[in-house]
Amino acid sequence: MISAHNVALAYGKRVIFKDVNIKFIPGNCYGLIGANGAGKSTFLKILAGEIEADKGDISVGAGQRIAMLRQDHFAFDEETVFNTVMMGHRQLYEVMAEREAIYAKGEFTEADGIRSGELEALFAEMNGYEAESEAAVLLNGLGIPEDLRGKKMKELEGGEKVRVLLAQALFGNPDILLLDEPTNHLDLKSIAWLEEFLSRFQNTVIVVSHDRHFLNQVCTHVADIDFGKITVYVGNYDFWYEASQLMLKQKQEENRKVTEKANDLKEFIQRFSSNASKAKQATSRKKLLEKLTVEDLPVSSRKYPFVVFKPERSCGDIILEIKDLSKTVDGVKVLDDFSLTVNKGDKIAFVGGDAQTKTTLFQILAGECEPDSGGFRFGVTITPAFFPKENRRFFENDLTLIDWLLQYAPTEGENFARGFLGRMLFSGEEATKKSNVLSGGEKVRCMLARMMLTGANVLVFDEPTNHLDLESITSLNNGLIAFPEVVLFASHDHKFLSTVANRIVEFTPAGFIDRSMTFDEYLESAEVAMVREEHYGEEAALAL
Repeated sequence: MISAHNVALAYGKRVIFKDVNIKFIPGNCYGLIGANGAGKSTFLKILAGEIEADKGDISVGAGQRIAMLRQDHFAFDEETVFNTVMMGHRQLYEVMAEREAIYAKGEFTEADGIRSGELEALFAEMNGYEAESEAAVLLNGLGIPEDLRGKKMKELEGGEKVRVLLAQALFGNPDILLLDEPTNHLDLKSIAWLEEFLSRFQNTVIVVSHDRHFLNQVCTHVADIDFGKITVYVGNYDFWYEASQLMLKQKQEENRKVTEKANDLKEFIQRFSSNASKAKQATSRKKLLEKLTVEDLPVSSRKYPFVVFKPERSCGDIILEIKDLSKTVDGVKVLDDFSLTVNKGDKIAFVGGDAQTKTTLFQILAGECEPDSGGFRFGVTITPAFFPKENRRFFENDLTLIDWLLQYAPTEGENFARGFLGRMLFSGEEATKKSNVLSGGEKVRCMLARMMLTGANVLVFDEPTNHLDLESITSLNNGLIAFPEVVLFASHDHKFLSTVANRIVEFTPAGFIDRSMTFDEYLESAEVAMVREEHYGEEAALAL
């Protein structure tokens, strides 16, 4: 068990939490949620002992070990992948290292014999004989192939490093597991594996994630950071959302009834206070009025951007035709004779394959690179708009956000830009920030604003939920559900996929699968499972 007692933290005048008292019980998985800047990652670091709160203390059960998913991707660059995972259980790793050093000696002294016996006992007590197989299972489940396990961490790609660091956190059955955005850089198959792992995990888990489906699958409780405090709800993310909205509505209804009663009393007093026969009743009502209080509703830190895409015209009969498209990137053929006809009303989710496949397809459609062979054409009625996964090039200037937005609406003025930016949560002085100092989430909101200005009737998104908080993801999700025309997109967010897409295109080693159905229907389809098995082999039916 781990608990916080009267924990408080502030940055200057800004209070992050105040007098937080909370217990995290073994056997439960707590989803720690809150708006960007609410202090989720900070609270995890306080629990892990990496930073100190201004006030209060953290209690951990005697002898219990805390493991935390590290965000420093360079801390283990000189270690092998396998050793990095083992270092997740520092005490076991040190016992292993000392044990190996003794056995590597040319001469074995009596003291070495005594010490090796002690180490063997410790090694067995910490399940050391099962450590290598456990590490292998973790790496395999997270998609790290065997040929990478002897390499140094500095030789790995960024996404591969994140997977190894996640395996490190999970290794050795920690008593308390702290996970900050564990699904970042994971494909759908690895996310499904992690969901299954956490569902079987018997100890305490506290997880921060922007993936709503993941939170629904793994969480038994939700710890909500808002109004300067942390409130625990029993249930998953969807239950928290319904419960929190119900509580807010109840408070608003209570205030409405109190306000109506107060107005009735005021009206009676005003009408009859000078009437001798009613004076006593008026006095009585004055006393009742004094006792009535309208409770001030606290201001939530949660803010939802206004994401609405309005096409200037409907799509005609011809939307997009792709014919025999092929492309090789860095010696790897990522597209091979790919053909597709997009129809009216299609909202197509592209899944499976390598992320480079989907990104390359979208870049070709956006005119950012040329195919090696084949081609495509948009219909004459089509105005496409593109959301790239990598947006750095759009912000390599020192324009204010007002001037940045007006690049895409040159006939409009500052008032228009301020109003539009305000809807995307850049109000007041926020609208005069320089575009080159924005956070990842702020850049994504700007890119969404840019797309909203196009009036496009075909929207193309490459991983649009990366860097967004839950509120912004919800707004974008609802905006695409309501969009009446065509959407082409790639995402690892299960709920986003399942609520937006009505057609699935999956890239496989043997070609692609194209089915007009929702994502959940696709996953459950026996016919699709058979086709996937033919394309991938027997393991394909497990997950995308």
